[in-house]
Amino acid sequence: MSGSGGREREREAGPAFSFSVDLAAAARRLLAFLRSGEQGGAGGAGVVGPRSVRRYEELWMPLVASEGAGGEAPMLVPPPDVQLVWLCHCFHHESYAAYCASRFGRLINRPLILDADNEEYAADHCRDVWAAHYPSEPFDLGDSETEGNSSSDNAAGEIIKMVQRYTGLAARFASPFISEGVYHVAARPRYVRFLQLIKKTASTTQGNTRLVPSLDILLMWLAHQSFPVSYDTDMAAMAVKDNVAKVVVGYGEVVNEEMVERSRVLWEEAYDEPYDTAGSEIDKSEVDAAREAFYWETAASEEDANRRYKGLQPRFIMEVYVFLKGEFDSEHTSKEFLRLRTQRCYRSLKLNKPLSNLSCKNWQKTWHLYCEYATRGLIIEVRRSTSGCFRNSKLIKNISFSWSDMLHEKSLMLTEELNVRMKAMASITPPVQAPYLLKCVPDRVTDDGGAMISDVILRTKGYRPQEGRWLTRTVLDHSGKECFVIRMRIGRGIWRRGAETPIAVTWEDRIIEIREGSWSYIANASSVGYAPEKVVGTATPEKDQQDSKVVWRFSTGDVLTVKLGDDLNFHLRNESSGEEARLLVGRRLNYRINKQSTLNDRNDEEEYLTLVRTSPDHLGDRATMLLNWKLLAVEFLPEEDAVFALLLCMAISRTMTEIRREDVSGLLVRRRICEVKVGQRDWGSVMLPNSPSLDPHLQPWWYRNAAHVLSSAETASNGVVLMKYSPADGKDELYRKALIP
Repeated sequence: MSGSGGREREREAGPAFSFSVDLAAAARRLLAFLRSGEQGGAGGAGVVGPRSVRRYEELWMPLVASEGAGGEAPMLVPPPDVQLVWLCHCFHHESYAAYCASRFGRLINRPLILDADNEEYAADHCRDVWAAHYPSEPFDLGDSETEGNSSSDNAAGEIIKMVQRYTGLAARFASPFISEGVYHVAARPRYVRFLQLIKKTASTTQGNTRLVPSLDILLMWLAHQSFPVSYDTDMAAMAVKDNVAKVVVGYGEVVNEEMVERSRVLWEEAYDEPYDTAGSEIDKSEVDAAREAFYWETAASEEDANRRYKGLQPRFIMEVYVFLKGEFDSEHTSKEFLRLRTQRCYRSLKLNKPLSNLSCKNWQKTWHLYCEYATRGLIIEVRRSTSGCFRNSKLIKNISFSWSDMLHEKSLMLTEELNVRMKAMASITPPVQAPYLLKCVPDRVTDDGGAMISDVILRTKGYRPQEGRWLTRTVLDHSGKECFVIRMRIGRGIWRRGAETPIAVTWEDRIIEIREGSWSYIANASSVGYAPEKVVGTATPEKDQQDSKVVWRFSTGDVLTVKLGDDLNFHLRNESSGEEARLLVGRRLNYRINKQSTLNDRNDEEEYLTLVRTSPDHLGDRATMLLNWKLLAVEFLPEEDAVFALLLCMAISRTMTEIRREDVSGLLVRRRICEVKVGQRDWGSVMLPNSPSLDPHLQPWWYRNAAHVLSSAETASNGVVLMKYSPADGKDELYRKALIP
């Protein structure tokens, strides 16, 4: 049955319309332009003034009209400020067409350049043509040159208003999955259906109805309009040319809930599918709410600094909508309910919905969640309660939605039947790479060679005493897989079980090292083994008592300086590049918590540090990492190096322990802690945006109740980890002296 729903909808939509421009490629180039740093942010509308409009009207348009006298648009890309004005003018097609007809007697097209290399060539060529025609006019304008007073020319003033109307356009398309080609392929047939709906709406008594385009349809519409001649030809071929402006609500126009709901109803009546599919929200507030729930925006990046770490697997996240339509037999609805589960990972996930609340004539959005691609898909179960509650129940039927199957559907959605009168539909966005999640959990003490301190190791080495003592932490990724081992040097010398006195190393010798990979366990001793051999990072401490500061030098070239005083001050600089980054106390920028977060969360702000960087590719500051030095957890964008993130977290934790003279991060724990079984409660594998779920694991770890999300399974009733140490580890005084002088 899988896939049948998608193919049926394609047949119902009729034959595919052949556009005169590749809309998927056009959308890709439009997004690249909107997101380029040259455009002054938010689509660049803030940099446009009367001079840019003058350059567009008096210089560029006559130039492009003369160069394209044969009818074809010349392969020229104008200066960025002029290109922005031209593009926004094209978004108002009727106004642009009238303007071109009155000045040039024909519609001036933009060049059909859909490749980045060709666009770069056309821009370079345009510089030469521009210089030949306008030697006294610079091609590129500085920020100060684009500013100006309000123009007295009415036409220029109207064009400026058109441009300013698109101020927030880049932010509207900021979600990373919108750049995926699969998203554009799925959006194209929906755009065709939208144009068909315009024609149907305009020809009925509902002529006063205004349709609000959803996010994916808006992208296709603007990309189509960016090539005026193709747009004009295609709209005429579909017989909707005279109806688009009066039926469709343009970007930036005031939209009320009645318009939104009417658009949903008309779409569902025409195509028997929800208008709001995953990633194509018609309501902007839903997009903003999702972004506030966790760090989604700008997470995806082609630059992943961690590809060289073979044991570190990236996370891929997608947005998921689940809809229901129909009704169940009323005789059994009081005892029956639906349960949503994942096919893989997070086996404890059970989202229940009573059937008595689910009967609906129209498609009803029942679940909205974000899932890692590793979950493989969703399972919806029809269950009957056997004891008056959801805990004890009997499975009646189940259906499944596989991510793999859905990605093979052009529509990115599938429909399945729960019974003869009830259907379920699932819709997804393309999976995109999300931030890495790593946490450090306590493990056994190790020796200088990386072997765990154990009688098992002693026997394998002929009872030769193990030299040196290192506190050790195992790093687990989002799925609970071991990917690094962190070691902190504490003591030197050889210990037996006799009266030898352990010796703590000096501050400068208490290095931190990171080894890549997982433990090599000894057969028949599943919890005893050797750390991986490859050392991929180190942090060496320096201490200057006179200046009251602690300095850590990382093998990555970064230097962390912590200045001591009434308020802690963190300074981070890379010696090789000279680049500086800021470490801000608390959850800042995209990691901030909203007003609904608990009081306990707000009081724990000092445990968090946000790494903020400024780069020429992005305007303004960007939060690229969040770390909690008390819980030893980090979340970072793919562009940040995992080893650097771990060194930073451990060095700060070590420094805070020194400053406060107490074990604030549980560094004295020197035994393997029993973690929750892999697959039972995977960290971040499923998230419910803005849902006050009883299960804190359905929220991002930093968003609500982080300590519970990151807790281990083996804790005492009061939450304190039970301590059991071998005499061979060394006495407690050794570690206290090294950590808490």
